[in-house]
Formats: sequence, structure tokens, C-alpha cells
Amino acid sequence: MVAQRERADARTAALILDVAERLAQVRGFNGFSYADVAADLGITKAALHYHFAAKADLGEALISRYASRFGEALAAIDATTPSAPDKLRGYATLYADVLRDRRMCLCGMLAAEYPTLPDAMRASVISFFDQNEAWLQKVLEQGGGDGSLHFAGTARDTARMIVSCLEGAMLVARPYDDIPRFQDAASMLIASLTTAATIND
Repeated sequence: MVAQRERADARTAALILDVAERLAQVRGFNGFSYADVAADLGITKAALHYHFAAKADLGEALISRYASRFGEALAAIDATTPSAPDKLRGYATLYADVLRDRRMCLCGMLAAEYPTLPDAMRASVISFFDQNEAWLQKVLEQGGGDGSLHFAGTARDTARMIVSCLEGAMLVARPYDDIPRFQDAASMLIASLTTAATIND
């Protein structure tokens, strides 16, 4: 009975996170309430508080799960994609897939609300971007080392530029409901890092 209850609790918690993540990616973290999540799932607000005592706890759990899944996606790119340019294309595709689902990057949305977030959530948002920039830095160092990528400045600064450009491209594409607009921007960004390498060979 205890094991069954634990499995049921885990399923409910996962469903709560699924709904809350969707709402946060569409409306922003401040754009939904426990009542919205409860209504979507057909449960009481008390049930939500049982799993996540406060909305800040829910927010931290959202970022933790999102960052973990994103990290797994980056690891999959590393495992299946040998070339640095293709890794960058795979990275951009992660963003396009989110946009295709009519959502925004969770941490991109939270970054827009940063001043209103609890301290723990702020730290988690920064950690997410740090994780992405560190991965991109390694890809850029790989490409810089084998000549497949070319960029001015440091790999670290270029990694930051890539994240900023893709997050911004998502935001601008959103009101147009235009995924190709994002894809074109991402393609041009990656081309700027690969074409120069060809010209300088």
C-alpha cells in the first residue's frame, strides 16, 4: 500500500509539473495560479499544496526538471553528433522544437520575470544559463580547434552571444507565430560561425 501511494503521489506530482510548466512557458510564472493548475487537473488546491507547499517550491521543481531534461538533450547531441557545427544546429533545434509547441524556453520566460522571482528560483535560472553556456563553450572550443568554427573573441563570450541570440529570436518570432522566422535567424547565426572558417582556410 505504501509503495502504491508513493507511485500515485509521484504521478500526481509529475502531472502538476507538466501543467505548471506549460502555463509558465505560455503565460509566465506570474501569469498562473494554483487555482489554474488545480482546475486543469481536476484536483483541489489543497492537493497541490500537499506536493508543493508554496508556489516558490513549485517553481524550483520546474526549473530543476527542465534543466535536467535540457542537460540530457545536450548529452544526447554530444553522443550522436561528432561535428561542432552540427552540434550547434542540434542545439538550435531544441529551441525550435519548444517554439513549435507554441511555448517559450521556460528559463527565458523566467528571466523576463527575474526581479519578481524568489531568490532560490533566481539562482536556478542563472544556473540553467550557465549550464548552457558551458556546453556551448566546449563546442566552440572543439570547432575552433579543428577549424570548423571561427569566431572573434573568446569561446565563453561567443557562447553567451549564442544563448542571447536564440532566446531573443524566440521572443521576436512568437508574436508573428512564425517558426521559420526563428529558424532563419538561427541558421544565419550558425552560418556566421562557419562561413568565416571556410573563407579563412
